[in-house]
Amino acid sequence: MNNRLVGYVIIGIAIVVSFIVYSFNRALVEIVNAACTHGSDCPMWGTINFQTNIATGLIVLLILVGGYFVFFGKEKKRVEPKQIKREDYETVMNDLSAEEKQIFEKVLEAQGTIFQSDLVEKTGLTKVKMTRLLDRLEGRGLIERKRRGMTNVVVLKHR
Repeated sequence: MNNRLVGYVIIGIAIVVSFIVYSFNRALVEIVNAACTHGSDCPMWGTINFQTNIATGLIVLLILVGGYFVFFGKEKKRVEPKQIKREDYETVMNDLSAEEKQIFEKVLEAQGTIFQSDLVEKTGLTKVKMTRLLDRLEGRGLIERKRRGMTNVVVLKHR
């Protein structure tokens, strides 16, 4: 999410909270004025002041955090995956066995990312054979496997 937008949302929440606290304090002051017969020595005034100070501190903290996000929050740049070109891997494919080439081409066709289970389906190889071949390709630094739930995602490494 955009950090500046988060900052504005936090500041907006602080403004809404300050309105609620202000309304609540006005109502409490009216109640204490009507109910307290001791005047300014009434212990309820101290409670109201304490609650007002805590609420004010929290509101100031929210505004400072929101201001930080608005003015100093760094935007994360979204990194788009590179398009993988077949020409870049022609020399690498010369060193691969027929089955390794078949797997490598399926990963290329899938734009560099494919589930290992989909590779098993598309190539017709057994799961054990697929695992061994992927181990070899991973050992050569051509692919990387990442765990996703009960399966692996095979990702083509960029050089």
